[in-house]
Amino acid sequence: MEGGFGPKIVFEIAGIPITETVTNTWIIMALLILFSFVATRKFEYMPRGLQNFVELLVDGIYKLTAQTMGKDKIGFAPYIGTLLIYLVCANLAGLFALRPPTADVNTTMGLALITFFMIHFFGMKKKGVGKYLKGFLDPIPIMLPMNIISELATPISLSFRLFGNIVGGLIIMSLLYGGLAGLGAKIGLSMPIFQAAIPVPLHLYFDVFAGVLQSFIFSMLTMVFVSMAMD
Repeated sequence: MEGGFGPKIVFEIAGIPITETVTNTWIIMALLILFSFVATRKFEYMPRGLQNFVELLVDGIYKLTAQTMGKDKIGFAPYIGTLLIYLVCANLAGLFALRPPTADVNTTMGLALITFFMIHFFGMKKKGVGKYLKGFLDPIPIMLPMNIISELATPISLSFRLFGNIVGGLIIMSLLYGGLAGLGAKIGLSMPIFQAAIPVPLHLYFDVFAGVLQSFIFSMLTMVFVSMAMD
């Protein structure tokens, strides 16, 4: 395929290339900020309409955080909610002809590194630096290299699981659209009839099912890893 499957450069700022990943992330951020403004500007005592949806969403995120990390770590709910909502929107971007930002390993590695630093920062904050570092010697001191490798592998496995699933779906859909366009041209169709109907089931699987599932898995693993480091 001409140009490959990597993100295209949209424009440059002072010689710095701005790719589709960055512009699509900006679009998602702008839409989420706009939604937050519209949804929260006029709260009423008796919720209705959009306020009902927002309150259900926030309440669900707080309950999920409390059940997974414990009530004493409910303070992580705003971050987990932000992470989960952003990932769902990013993974669903393909439905709107946008390249998902999570199909770029730089995005998923960035998010995974935030989780990595949260694990060790809050672990040391809760247990104390000495006690936390001593945990790397468990169950016996000879396991220290293995424990360090295991910790370093965490952001790699987190980022590549999400990136692999999203970019895999992106490649399959790109190949399918290319094949259907070629088939339509071969039999002389002037309108993209095949591209309008045949990809729908695959969009439902790769964009909706896999996208939402991978967002949930990433958020759950973040909660579990941070919680384990603190307990």
